[in-house]
This record gives sequence, structure tokens and C-alpha cells, in this order.
Amino acid sequence: MKVTLISDTHTKHRNCELDLPGGDLLIHAGDFMNSGYEVREAEEFFKWFDQIKTYDTKVLIAGNHDRLMENDPEKMLGLLTGYKTIEYLQDEQITLYFDGPNGDYPEDNVRIYGSPWQPAFYNWAFNLPRNGEELKAKWDAIPSNTDILICHTMPWGHLDVTPYGNLNVGCELLRHKIDEIQPKIFIGGHIHNGYGYKFDGHTHFFNASVLNERYNYENKPHHFEWDQETNQITFL
Repeated sequence: MKVTLISDTHTKHRNCELDLPGGDLLIHAGDFMNSGYEVREAEEFFKWFDQIKTYDTKVLIAGNHDRLMENDPEKMLGLLTGYKTIEYLQDEQITLYFDGPNGDYPEDNVRIYGSPWQPAFYNWAFNLPRNGEELKAKWDAIPSNTDILICHTMPWGHLDVTPYGNLNVGCELLRHKIDEIQPKIFIGGHIHNGYGYKFDGHTHFFNASVLNERYNYENKPHHFEWDQETNQITFL
């Protein structure tokens, strides 16, 4: 499976379109808007994402800048129904089926779960108190059989260092959940400075933020071939 990952495009999504080579799966891990108050920002992004024809499946979650996705979900989800190629996940799972016509190989299926929440950060969207019961409940809802987990925040200690004080600012509770269920792949963003990749022996971690701290397009989308059976990846 050929996979491409992006995040934190903040209305500058067209800057990366020449770096989307096509494949089986394209994932955007949130913050496609800027202020988050303008419907136009979301509509322009949805139209662009929908018109990408070189991927079989395109998955999207929201981030803390995507305020309208939390403040007016009925309207925004209504808009999304007009874009048939976008799989939008908000605390839910989809399955990509590869088990053959007779369902003989269910182990080949890929289960993807997406969630936009993060520890409270100023007055942005999808904020919940750090280390609180509400945030824990969001992570407790992640199915234990998840293969690919998409969150906007990074888990604590994985690609989550801010340049302001060189501190880890990811989510401690999410880290505990990931250590428990060990998904094959984790994708996040939010902390632009944390862009990169690491592997802990069980999970491939990606911070897919394509914009740097100054909101300039600097970081290329992650693009790789993934063997879902062996969990081996090869960067392309």
C-alpha cells in the first residue's frame, strides 16, 4: 500500500499539491483552516481535497484551527456530503477491505480511526483539559484493533517538542493509550516543530505538519510503501 501523509496546511494546501505523487491512501491530520471561522476556508479545502484523483482513499480529520467543525458541525458535515471522495472521521473508524471476494483473509483489512481532540491550548477548537476524564474518555473510545490511528495532537514524548522552551507538549493520556493498543501507524501534527518520523519497535510515528513554525511550506509530505502484514515501511 502506498501512503501519503499531510497535516497543518492552514489554507496553504495548494503549496504541497506537486508533492502528492498518488497512491492507495492520502491522510490529512487536521488544521486545514486558518482562523477557523470562515466557511470559505473549509469549502476551498474540501473542493481541492475532493478533486485529487490520484489516491484510492482520502481520509481527513479536524484540528484545533478548524473551529467550525466543532462550533457548527451540522452545517459543516452537510457541506461535506457534497464531496463524495472524502472520508471525514471524528471519533470513528473506517475499514479498508482487502480480504478478497469471499472474505477469506480478514487479517488483510486495515482499520483506521480518527479523532481531533487535544489537551487544551488557548481558546482553540477540540480542546479538553489536560489529563482530564473527558479527554481520557475520547482515547478510551479508540478500538483496540486499530491499525492506523490519526489524531491532531501528538502523544507525549513522540515528535512533540516545541521550540519555545524545548518542551514536550503532546498528550500524556494519548501516549498511554497508544502504548496499550500499539497501532501499526500513528499520524498527527499540531506541533509544527515536531515534523518527522520515529519507530518505537511497534508503532511508526509520523508528525505530518507541512508548514513550519512561521507557517511557510517547508516540510514535504511523508510518502512511503507500507506492508500491512509485516508493518514494514519503505520511504519513496
